[in-house]
This record gives sequence, structure tokens and C-alpha cells, in this order.
Amino acid sequence: MEATQELVVELSKGEQDFTQQSKGSKEEEWHKSPMGIHKIKWHMPKVVHYKWWLRVATYIVFLLVGQTAATLLGRLYYDKGGNSTWIATVVQSTGFPLLIPLLYIFPKTDISSNTCSEPPPPLWKVGSVYFVLGLMNTGFNLMYSYGLLYLTVSTYSLLCATQLAFNAVFSFFLNSQKFTAPLLNSLVLLTISACLLGSNANTEEQDNNNGESRGKYIIGFICTLAASACYSLYLSLVQLSFEKVFKDESFNTVVEMLIYPSIVATVASTAGLFISGEWSTLKGEYVAYDSGKVSYIMTLFWTAITWQTSYVGLLGLIFEVSSLFSNVISTLVSPLVPVFAVIFFHDKMNAVKINSLVLAFWGFLSYIYQQYLDDVNSNSTSNSDDTKDIC
Repeated sequence: MEATQELVVELSKGEQDFTQQSKGSKEEEWHKSPMGIHKIKWHMPKVVHYKWWLRVATYIVFLLVGQTAATLLGRLYYDKGGNSTWIATVVQSTGFPLLIPLLYIFPKTDISSNTCSEPPPPLWKVGSVYFVLGLMNTGFNLMYSYGLLYLTVSTYSLLCATQLAFNAVFSFFLNSQKFTAPLLNSLVLLTISACLLGSNANTEEQDNNNGESRGKYIIGFICTLAASACYSLYLSLVQLSFEKVFKDESFNTVVEMLIYPSIVATVASTAGLFISGEWSTLKGEYVAYDSGKVSYIMTLFWTAITWQTSYVGLLGLIFEVSSLFSNVISTLVSPLVPVFAVIFFHDKMNAVKINSLVLAFWGFLSYIYQQYLDDVNSNSTSNSDDTKDIC
């Protein structure tokens, strides 16, 4: 019988894995090697991992800037004469070739040099994950496109804040997220915020410069709400995939999770463009675009760029922290976009929208407070323990 040894390993500041520390771990890890079976305990230093914070801050900037700019450009496309929801869907995923160089800049971890690494997942499982996520990407991108077509930017962005509530529910079932009083308060506030916008149909119909009917407003409302739910499920499944399927903790894994589902989404949305017959109207849009032909191309081009930028930030935050945290940062765009919408698109901010904005922001702060409490509890626990187990 092989001997069993217990090893206590101290990690240097540069080797601390903050992700493992924040997500928790198993009580013991057993590693089998030619020398026997070893139970490894890791002693975690008390110093904050500045590199982790730098990565998280970078991802936050990518997500906030990318999603804000992409939302405004998407509305600009419709305001200047664009009318194809399928082309608006295509550009949300078609920018993936710009990410391909990152696969070579940040190569995949060599698991053969690490005896503690698990074997790579089977190809069929990886392909299935990419295929399902790609189809989901197509679905919520299309519904978001209809939302932007039929709603003003301010209403659309505030309604998107409901994705945080949906994500909390999915995270509870799929990612073992715990419900607390501040988190429940956040969910209630965001739900009330969405209900206020739902009751705003008559006012929105009068204020809408495009003269959209009440029926179209309701379609846009339902599509945006359904897209938020699908998007939130997507985020939870991405986190679940990182934890259960892809166990290579490198940026290369994040880039692959962006590229391959985007390929599926691009193929699916392009097929939808031709099947629906909207491809035949693109030439007319190109010629009649209010700002000119060059502006038409540049609007679609930069829309694709900004969506990919936001996706890098989004998946990076899921990889480093959690799907719920990434959705919280994404929700922060909700109070930002209406401000720019008033400036650039002359959206009207009536009392209902202002109340909805306040409730959404309050809900966001409530969740941030919960994150603060979690961080304090985590630090207290790590300070009281001499060792930290890593699974």
C-alpha cells in the first residue's frame, strides 16, 4: 500500500489564487504521485493580490465602455434608417476574428508539465458547450435587437437591469449562490423597476419620436425582458462550464469561450438573415442611410468592435469572480446609457423613468453592499485560519 503524507505548502504573494479564495474550496485535496499519496494544504498570505485586482479592473472598464458604446451605436443604426434586426444581430457576434491573435499572445497552459492538472475534457463535450452557448447567443442577441428597434434607449437600458434579478435566480440553482437580505432587496427593487417601465406604455407611445405604436412597445418590452432572462441563463451556464468542463485557468480559455460560440452565433444569425429575406433590403439601407454610405459601414463595424470588447470584459469577470458579479457590473450600464441617450438621442426622461432609474441604482448598491459583506466575512475567515485548502 502506498504511503500517505501530509504536506503544508506556503504560497508566495505572486502565487496566490484569489479566485479560489473567493469561491471557496474543499476541505482536503489528495494528490497521487510516484512518491505516494499526499494531502496538500496551502497556506494563503494575507496580502491582496494586486495583479488579480488589476485584471478585474481592466475587465470592468472593457465591459462598461464596450456595452455602453454598443447600445448607443445599435440605436443609432435604427435612428439613421437601418431596419434589419438580423443584421443588428449578426454584428453582435461577427467581430470574433479580432480576438484570434489573443490565442497566440496568451497561449494555453501546458497541462503536461503540471501533475496536479486534470486531463482535458472530451471533444464532444467541449463542442456541445460551444454549440449550445452559440445558439443561446443568437437568441438573446435577436431579442435585444427587437428591443432596441421598438424602445427608446433609456427604456431599453433600464429594462435590461432585470437581468441581474434573473441571474441571481439562475445562480442559486446552477452556481450555488446564496440568497441574503441585501440580495433579496436588490431583486425586489429591480423587479419593481421593470414593472414601472411596463406600465409606461401609454406615456412612451406619446414621447417616442419614432411614433411607434403601443403594440410595438409591448413587443419590444417582452423581447427585452425575455432576452435578459436568456442572457442571465447564458452567464450562469458559462460559469458552470468554467467550473465543470474547462479547468485550465488561463486567459486563453476565456478567449476560446468567446471565439467558438461566436462562430456558431455568426453562422446561425447569418442563416437567419438570408432565410428571413432581410438580406435583400440591405442594399437599399446602405444607399438611403441618413448619414451616408461610409457612416453606415462604420456604424456596423464599430458596433461589432464594441460588442466584442464588452464580451471580453464580461467573460473575464465570470472567469475571475462569478457570473452574478459580471452581471452586476453590466447592470451598472443601465443608469449610464439613459444619460447619454438624453444627450445624443433626445430621449425624454419622465417621472416613471426617473423613479425606475433610482430603484435600479438602489438595487445595484444593495448588491454591492452584499459583496462588501462577503468580502469582510471572507477576510475574517482567512485571518482566523492558518491554512487554506485548495481543490
